Amino acid sequence: MPTAERPAALRPPLKWAGGKRWQVPYLRPVWDAHSHRRLVEPFCGGLAVTLGLMPARARLNDANPHLINFYRWLQKGLGVDLAMENDETLFYQHRDRFNALVSTGKRMSREAAGLFYYLNRTGFNGLCRFNRTGEFNVPFGRYARIGYTRDFTPYRTLLADWTFTSTDAEAVPLDHHDFVYADPPYDVEFTHYAKDGFSWDDQQRTAEWLTKHRGPVVLVNQATDRVETLYRRLGYQVRFLDAPRRISCTGDRTPAREIMGTRNL
Repeated sequence: MPTAERPAALRPPLKWAGGKRWQVPYLRPVWDAHSHRRLVEPFCGGLAVTLGLMPARARLNDANPHLINFYRWLQKGLGVDLAMENDETLFYQHRDRFNALVSTGKRMSREAAGLFYYLNRTGFNGLCRFNRTGEFNVPFGRYARIGYTRDFTPYRTLLADWTFTSTDAEAVPLDHHDFVYADPPYDVEFTHYAKDGFSWDDQQRTAEWLTKHRGPVVLVNQATDRVETLYRRLGYQVRFLDAPRRISCTGDRTPAREIMGTRNL
């Protein structure tokens, strides 16, 4: 039950490929023992886990600055007043406008946040993909009907005590008592989610960085052989989860086994 101090839970505001809402039942028993702590997500993505766990305090980071701009506008009580229809011509017009804002230094604007939301809801499979020059290049989706939200003011109170940043994960400042849930991009080849991508070196660097944290850590990824070897070598306690399905950059949906590494629980 929501209390006077905490607002009711809300659904993630974006359609997010690879979202981890399905993990919340696995994480809940772990989190409940530490819910007095601040939750830190270095790869916050679509906020499915944070909104599922409902921490009082959170530091949420993502390498995608457009995503973080959208969340910061949610904290201000975003209202979207641009035209929103499930229409291919309008989609490409809005995509061009969004990329124009990015190229002219206006990517942090309210308009950019509204366009990002529209492109997310209308684009193919909820993908968020940028080319090497930083342009959003997801094509038009194929949905029969889309429900758009214009008034995001209910998120303002919920997100009030959450901090949003866009930086390299390892640059996220941690307090020793923080509970860290880290969900880096899968250890597979993929089209760029952010301009600079995420390499195997980044995977190793993230796992090694989190071994230095004194508080609880949950680190998840696709269960490839090299990820399992890495996590075990670094002293993580390992378990495996069966994801319901994943969406690849080609739209393929296949079951995926995930690995969960934990420390200091």
